[in-house]
Amino acid sequence: MKHKVAHLPVAASILALAFSLANPALAQGTAAGVLIENTAEASYDSGASTVTIRSNTVTIKVDEILDVSTAAQSVSQPDGATAVFAFNVQNTGNGSEAFNLVVSPSQPGNDYDVTVTQLVIDDGDGVYEPGIDVVLPSGSPTPVIAADSGITVFVVATIPATAQDGDVTSLKLDAVAITGSGTPGTVFIGQGDSGSDAVVGASTANQGAAQSLTVGIASVSLGKTATVVDPFSGSESVPGAIVTYSLVAPVSGSGSVRNLHVIDAIPAGTTYQSGTLTLDGNPLTDAVDADAGTATSSGIDVSLGTQASGSSHTVTFKVKIN
Repeated sequence: MKHKVAHLPVAASILALAFSLANPALAQGTAAGVLIENTAEASYDSGASTVTIRSNTVTIKVDEILDVSTAAQSVSQPDGATAVFAFNVQNTGNGSEAFNLVVSPSQPGNDYDVTVTQLVIDDGDGVYEPGIDVVLPSGSPTPVIAADSGITVFVVATIPATAQDGDVTSLKLDAVAITGSGTPGTVFIGQGDSGSDAVVGASTANQGAAQSLTVGIASVSLGKTATVVDPFSGSESVPGAIVTYSLVAPVSGSGSVRNLHVIDAIPAGTTYQSGTLTLDGNPLTDAVDADAGTATSSGIDVSLGTQASGSSHTVTFKVKIN
């Protein structure tokens, strides 16, 4: 009798998380390990009576078919450095089975190759959730998957710093039955459910799928201008003149940037003019509060958070020349 071990400390709870696709491939008929029993009967007349006799009972144990399908589901780039590839691994055999997962990040035509950091088993909602979904220990197979059921596997990878906006990469995920794989019809004696034989099905018990990511990388440029109004309604940089600084931060590329701050120091020889900080023409308070900006006698800081490519923001503030 075979023992398919998930090799995960929370294997029992993970099993409940396996789910089927909306239109899954059907398992291979009668469940593995089921006993098909049959007894024949004959009757005949002998003298004044009818005699009924029964044959011996013939028992056949249904063997396990080893079959699997792997399908690409989605790919995302949560930030500029991480890619998450989602795959469905479906047990299309007629018995329970776990599968070894093999990831191949080097594919023909790649502009760059990602570095795989984790294989993660989804909790059943189809959404990659770090800290909630279960990380598969290195070298471990999937949890045992029931016939006609599947799991979503997230391949988490790091995008190299050398990747450019618009570059393309692909990776492939193969799922291989832990009982064995090979030419259809290959038999593993006694290795199926309930001690049945395990027979490799049409999929060869080894199926893979690939999917691609077009990397989106954004960058920020920062331009600064100054306008001067002197005490005589001119534009000379004399003591007492007011200087308005304008900082423009456009985001380019096809991705987004996170935690964007526009920061500027108050120049020596000048004094910050309280209450003059603005974002896109809207006034900001100088204090640390709910709005995006802060300003002190030493400098300004405006937090823009996550910004998508194509966006642009303008920060202004005023100083007086001492």
